[in-house]
Amino acid sequence: MLSDWELASRLSYFLWSSMPDDQLRTAARNGRLQDADVLTAEASRMLADSKSRALATEFAGQWLQFRGFERYDGKSETRFPTFTTKLRMAMNQESTGFVSEIIRNDRSILEFLKADYTFLNDELANHYGIPDVEGPEFRRVAGVGRFGRGGIVTMGSVLTKQAGALRTSPVLRGTWVIETLLGRRVPNPPDDVPQLDEDEVNKDGLTMRQQLERHRADTACATCHAKIDPYGFALEAYDPIGRLRERDQNGNPIDARAEPLDADAFVGLSGLQSYLLEHQDEFTKQFCRKLAGYALGRSVELSDEPLLAEMQIQLKTHDYRFSTAMLTLVKSSQFRRHRGQNDPGDTSP
Repeated sequence: MLSDWELASRLSYFLWSSMPDDQLRTAARNGRLQDADVLTAEASRMLADSKSRALATEFAGQWLQFRGFERYDGKSETRFPTFTTKLRMAMNQESTGFVSEIIRNDRSILEFLKADYTFLNDELANHYGIPDVEGPEFRRVAGVGRFGRGGIVTMGSVLTKQAGALRTSPVLRGTWVIETLLGRRVPNPPDDVPQLDEDEVNKDGLTMRQQLERHRADTACATCHAKIDPYGFALEAYDPIGRLRERDQNGNPIDARAEPLDADAFVGLSGLQSYLLEHQDEFTKQFCRKLAGYALGRSVELSDEPLLAEMQIQLKTHDYRFSTAMLTLVKSSQFRRHRGQNDPGDTSP
């Protein structure tokens, strides 16, 4: 069993990425953190504190791959001159602010998949084509669904990073959706796979869909691409730096049809969001797996499966509130004991 001081440190670095504050140290000094009610109260207090923004930056930033996005420079400056450091910082701030809103206000984790709000300043709002956002200060902006925004998949940090320097990438975006959000495994491509054109502007004027259809004619490529590409095609209405568009860089109309192997065909963002919500159990399990791994500071193991199952049950029972998963995890034997001390089947305090 962790001592009170060890438990205080583990809790604080999990939620705040920092040392315990005076109140948590007092609870540890008085030997009160072994009391499940006290531990729960402290964890809830800390989650509502502004310091929990670190959980958005570190946990979500690593999981969703936007951490340090302000330093990302993987775009052609000539082709995309508006992709400045200032814009990258704004995109990173949007993602961090959005996740922090879910954490601090104990909102449903399903809002990662679909939400009708985001966090914008004038720089990012102009980039997205959203009017009436003035000034450099970030603020919560509702009603963004009608502008093609809402949820993590529409954020510039994700759309931009999961694309090439000169083109979109249905493969990168599709892989991100199914691996990062749904936890499905995608095998590495064979070493001798022919590469696609690096530039969306190509002499044949082909769309990315047409290039990939040609690519899939190779039987070595077809199976995996059939599993990946549909989810990336659904996001083709977003250019390589996350702007909405009606035509690609060759002037071809955007075709955002998606034909997944395990569902009916759908089109664009709304169809993708519906698909993700229909597969929310996969997303919930992936979220729990990532949160547990981050909190415990190690890879999730087979012996942790009962804990993950309990986290999922509690989320479903409590409207998918973020705190539900966090508190179930904090009260578990895995969190409260030294590694190897817990009963693998025990998820109780």
